Amino acid sequence: MTATVLDARALNRATLARQLLLDRSDLPPLDAVTHLGGVQAQEPQEPFIGLWSRLRGFQAGRLDELLTGRQVVRTHLMRRTVHLVAADDALAWRSRHTAMLQQKVLAVYRRELAGIDLEALAAAGHEVMADGRPRTVAEITRALADRWPEPGPRPLGELVVAALVPMAQLPPRGLWRQKAGVRNLTLASWLGRDPDPLPDAAEAPDDPVGQTLVRRYLAAYGPAASADLRAWCGLAGLPAAVAAVRGELVSFRDERGRELLDLPDAARPDPDTPAPVRFLPAFDNAILGFHDRSRIIDDAHRGLSVAGTRVALVDGRVAATWTSDADGTVTVTPLGPLSRTDRTALTEEGQRLAAFLSDGESDRVRFAQP
Repeated sequence: MTATVLDARALNRATLARQLLLDRSDLPPLDAVTHLGGVQAQEPQEPFIGLWSRLRGFQAGRLDELLTGRQVVRTHLMRRTVHLVAADDALAWRSRHTAMLQQKVLAVYRRELAGIDLEALAAAGHEVMADGRPRTVAEITRALADRWPEPGPRPLGELVVAALVPMAQLPPRGLWRQKAGVRNLTLASWLGRDPDPLPDAAEAPDDPVGQTLVRRYLAAYGPAASADLRAWCGLAGLPAAVAAVRGELVSFRDERGRELLDLPDAARPDPDTPAPVRFLPAFDNAILGFHDRSRIIDDAHRGLSVAGTRVALVDGRVAATWTSDADGTVTVTPLGPLSRTDRTALTEEGQRLAAFLSDGESDRVRFAQP
C-alpha cells in the first residue's frame, strides 16, 4: 500500500501538538519534562520560558523545587548538550549515550586527546569524585593534571565531565533568576544510585534502551524519520531499536518521499487546526529536535535555531525573534511582513510573557524594525 503523504502543515500541527505548543497543557512540570524527553538547558534560564509556553499556570518555583529535590537533573546527554532531564530518565539513558559523548569530545579535541587511555582517565575521574564533594571543572582537572598534563585543562575537563564520568550540575546552577557557576557531582552521588548499566549487545541485540528512546522521541516529536531521531539524540540512528519496534509503528511519507514513522495512536491534528502565537526560548528542542526543520522554520532562517536566538511562532512557524530587557520589556523583531491580527496576537502573548519574566512588574511589548 502507498503510504499517506503528510505535507509540511500536517507535520507542523503534529509537532506543535506533541510539543504542548498547540494548546497549553495541565501536566505538572515533572511530567512535561518527562514527556518532552528532556529540555535543552545550556542557557540556564531558558527552560523556564520553554515550560511557561507549554504549561497552563506554570510557576518558576515548581521547576526550582524539582531541581533541588533531585527529581530533575542538569546533565550532559543528547547531542552532548546540557539538558534538564527527569532523574529516572537520566539514570536509564546515560549509559546508552556514553560512547556518543566520548566520540563527540574526541572529535573536537582530536589532536589534544590522541592516544589517551579512556579507561584509566575515567577511573581516575571517579576516584577524584569519590568523596562526594561537588567540584568545578577546574578543580577536577587540577587533580588530574599531574598524570595527564599534555591535553590541557579544557580538553581534559570536557572529556571527564561531559563524557567519561556521569555528572550532575548542582543547584543553584539553573535555578530561576540565580547566577551560579557549574559545580559537578556524580549522578550516582546526587541521585542515590549508579546509572543503569548498558545491556550486553550479544545478550540484547535489539537495543532495549534504544527502543525506549525511539518510542519516547516519537511521542514528543513524531512523525519523524530516522535522521530526525539521530538529530535529536546524537546517537547513530538506532537501527536495531527501530527495527525492533517497527511492527508497533505506522508509516507515512513526507513531501520529499522520506519515510516517517510514528506511534499509531499519537496526535496528528487536522492541518487547519488554528495555532496560537508562542514565544520559544533559545535552543528549543521543538526546532532543534529534527534534521529536517522545515516543518517549523524556513530554510532561510534555519541558522537562528543554532545561534541561540529566541523566536516566536505565528501560525505554527518561526515568524519573529524576540529579546527581553532588564526593565521587563519584550522586544519583537519580525522576520517578514505581519498582518494586523498577527501583530495583535504577538502583542497579547508578549505582554503575558513580559509579566512572567518580571513577576508582574511589566507588560511592555515593543516591535523593532525587521
